[in-house]
Amino acid sequence: MESELQAIGEVTVIAPQIEQSGVSHTITYLTPLTCRQVYDGERQRGWAVDGSPADCVKLAVSEFFDKPPDLIVSGINGGLNCGINILYSGTVAAAIEGAFFGIPSIAVSMERERKCQFELVAPYARQIIEKIIKSRDPNTVLFNLNFPTAAVHSAEKEVLVVPMGVRRHEGTYVRRETPGGDPYFWATLGPPPEPTELETDITALRKGYVTLTPLDYDLTKQCSLEMLRQCDFSIA
Repeated sequence: MESELQAIGEVTVIAPQIEQSGVSHTITYLTPLTCRQVYDGERQRGWAVDGSPADCVKLAVSEFFDKPPDLIVSGINGGLNCGINILYSGTVAAAIEGAFFGIPSIAVSMERERKCQFELVAPYARQIIEKIIKSRDPNTVLFNLNFPTAAVHSAEKEVLVVPMGVRRHEGTYVRRETPGGDPYFWATLGPPPEPTELETDITALRKGYVTLTPLDYDLTKQCSLEMLRQCDFSIA
């Protein structure tokens, strides 16, 4: 992704030192946030941060740049980020953090394979990102882009703009025991929710489409505000 984005502008990489899957919007504030410069030969590529994806964006915008970047791209993540799993995603959280600053921010993910071929996805992701930049509503700064395996290996890639699915994604735990007899649990991910008539990122990805979803981080249930305002919440 770094290499492809260099075709449209100057790129600086700020990334976690280790994998941060499932950390959501975790930030580091009870311990020091350490980081180190990373070089490609004599060229400084960017920074490796001992923190979450959201930490990386927060630190980058606040400390590493003299002025905010024009664009933030989070990913490519090895594993789809769709449906309510978006809420668990560190990749999406980094894009959300960028949106907090008002910066156009795009999370990019591909379906997990034994060996994820990021180099196949990056050129198409860059093309879509360029189109988003040119055509987006100025009030929309947060986007989620997913590439299923079927699209990665297909000559034709069709993009659907769809909402995120909000049905619960089934998951279970495998119970095991330590040598000392104490139980421990390994989380497993079950099959995706059954499709409904509404086309969402989950249903579109299952059909082999690339999905693009504009997101927002305002969790207010707007339709309930007025109803609640009519209630008497006085405390005696």
